[in-house]
Parts: sequence; structure tokens; C-alpha cells
Amino acid sequence: MRATVWAGSIFSLVVLVACGADAPDEVPTTDAAVSESSETAALRVDVLDCGTIEVSDLDAFSSAGDYAGEADTFTDACFLVRHPDGNLLWDLGLPGILAVAGPQTQQIFTVSLDKTLTDHFADRGLTPDDIDYVAISHSHFDHIGQADQVSGATWLVSQGELDAMFPEDGEGAEIAAEQQALFALFEPMEKQVFTGELDVFGDGSVVIFETPGHTPGHTSLQLMMPESGPILLTGDLYHRAESRDLKRVPRFNSDEDQTLESMEAFEARAEALGAKVIIQHEPADIDPLQGEIR
Repeated sequence: MRATVWAGSIFSLVVLVACGADAPDEVPTTDAAVSESSETAALRVDVLDCGTIEVSDLDAFSSAGDYAGEADTFTDACFLVRHPDGNLLWDLGLPGILAVAGPQTQQIFTVSLDKTLTDHFADRGLTPDDIDYVAISHSHFDHIGQADQVSGATWLVSQGELDAMFPEDGEGAEIAAEQQALFALFEPMEKQVFTGELDVFGDGSVVIFETPGHTPGHTSLQLMMPESGPILLTGDLYHRAESRDLKRVPRFNSDEDQTLESMEAFEARAEALGAKVIIQHEPADIDPLQGEIR
């Protein structure tokens, strides 16, 4: 069932609110990694606050059943990757209408947003027109909520996720109408489709790589930073530090076995690169960054 707890339980509420108001504006070898990183362009990455998600019962986030009754607060971060050859926005946060509507609660989730992507861009002297590329780790609503604000960008998307979002005729009946409405925001975008991995700027500094299982075409992001060195952004391969330590798989993932395989491949990549791993929903990983990765 595609209308999962995480992707769909609060989905209808957010979209209904949006309708009732105007929105505000293969693992690399260590030698290869070292060679690539020495030749890559200097990057700057701005970490944007794209919302907060309070979860009153984490049971859905572990098929092992050991999170039942626990509560947690997730951050919802987006990343503006600034490269000499263009700007890439990684993930699109919660729907922008929440900045007007205020916090919304349904079942175990309370979601809120203080500032839209357009507002974040303005703070940096940018506009949506300055965003050259958009990539999403996956198509759950908390990662695609503001696609309307960057519709002029080129969408870099894995074939697996594109097929899951826009299946062949007659195969999309399981996708809720509200979810399809958010997917439709991507239709005007120019698309660059890939499988496996994509070296965005051709110099090894920004690489999107597939880590399927959370969704069929889920991806993660590899960055070669001038000061921090190799960085891996998890997408939703992991939601919390405990999920990584214990290799916990959410009940609503598209494929548990595939998720575990992706975790193994991700960790092998991290070890080969000597990379720092940033879990995108983990405040303990996001807050110390203080809005930027160098």
C-alpha cells in the first residue's frame, strides 16, 4: 500500500489546508575517492530549516516493535548546495502553506513550518530563479512540499522514484489523490533521469546515489567539502541515530530487505570515503551545523 502512515497519514490534511488558502510566496574505492576530492570545486552548503515534525508514537519507525510508545521530534532539513557551476537544492521540505496555516496535527504527527524556501532564498540574496537543479531523496510529502517554488529548476531524479511517482497507466490506483496532487507539481520541470548514481557537476564534488527500500527509488547525497571532507546525507535511509545504530527499518518502507541492503552499501561507502554521516531528520546532526556545511 503506497498511502503509508509516514507518507500519507497527515498528507490529506496538509493538502486540504493548501486548497483552502494561498501559499506564501557501486561503492567508490578509497583511492578513487581521494583522487576525486583533490580535484573537486569548492562547495558551500546552506542548511535550511524546512519544518519540524513531532511524532507522538514512534512505533511506525521500527518493524522490530521496539519504538512503541516513544515520542520524538524530527527536524526537516533542506540543503542548498552552491557550486561554481550552479545551485542544487536537495529536498524540498514540508508544504509551504504551513507557514501560513500554523501547526497541523493528525494521528501521531504534528507538522509545522516557520519559513518557506522562497524566504530562505531571499535571506541569501537569491530568488527561486537562481536554483538550477532540484533533487529529492524521495517522494514522501515532507521532502517534496515546496516543489511549486522551484518549478523552473531541472529535476534530477532516479528512474526508480520517477516510475513510482508516475507509474504506467492503470498502475497508479494505490497512490492517493492528495499525493498525486503534490506529484503533479513536478510535471512542469525539465527532468534529468539517472540510474545508479549521478555526478551532478562532473567533478565528483556532488554525487547522488541510489539507496532504495524506503521508497523504490530513494537516493542519498555525497558531498566533497573543502573543510569538512566527505559528507553523506542520508535522506530517509535513517530517521534517527538509533535507527542507524540498530539498523531499524520503518514499517512503511516499500521493501525492508532492500532497505537493509542499502544500509549495508551506504555504510561501506561511508567507510571507504571516511565520510561524516548526517541524518537529515536528526536534530543532534542538524543543529550543530548552525546553518551551513563547509
